[in-house]
Amino acid sequence: MKATEKVVLITGAARRVGAAIARHLAAEGCQLVLHYRRSRSDAEALAAELRHQYRTECLLIAGDLAAVDFPAQLIAASMAHFGRLDGLVNNASIYQSSPFAQITPEDWQRMEAIHLRAPLFLTQAAAPHLRRSHGAVVNIGDIHGEIPLRSYLPYSVTKAGLLALTRSLAKELGPDIRVNSVSPGVVLWAENQDPPDGDKQALLERNALKRVGNPQDIASAVAYLLFDAQYTTGHNLVVDGGRMLY
Repeated sequence: MKATEKVVLITGAARRVGAAIARHLAAEGCQLVLHYRRSRSDAEALAAELRHQYRTECLLIAGDLAAVDFPAQLIAASMAHFGRLDGLVNNASIYQSSPFAQITPEDWQRMEAIHLRAPLFLTQAAAPHLRRSHGAVVNIGDIHGEIPLRSYLPYSVTKAGLLALTRSLAKELGPDIRVNSVSPGVVLWAENQDPPDGDKQALLERNALKRVGNPQDIASAVAYLLFDAQYTTGHNLVVDGGRMLY
């Protein structure tokens, strides 16, 4: 099947890496469901751009992935509009510091809901439709799922859980559905935050390529796992410029 015939749902699609993934998949010819929570103006601007530049059909759906019923509603709305689903990109994420002594149950519950519960139940709701299309799921992890980041314990641990979820879902859903993940290193600096593990230049010195990546690097990896990696499942593709070598 050509990419022009595929429908892909991207969570957290309005900005940053999610928007880069949307642009790349639109350029490939996909039709898109763009989920967002609060960034309505960014989502609408992105959809207008994609419709104009690539003639992409975009469905915008707002909602909180932490709401228990919303994942199933998101899949149902996508199917009602397009009638098919070929790919799911679980990109939505919360990057927030949580110093150990200050971690609250609410911190943990929010991270777990977005990084683990929502991807699980989105995939569960999408599975019958992805099975019919022999589609794929790509989860967006983080290198700190393997190398924990100080003062980001709930973030690091739930991203580690997302890697385990990826492997578990690959077993559960094979042979009809492939499930993989992408773990970015630094492709965008966090907004309004300094790096917690050193200044920016010192961080880049602990990177084999000595530079920041680009959201397009992640988008290309996602497209590869969705469309081209037909004999790959349960795999975590690290896109970090060699950060994990140090």
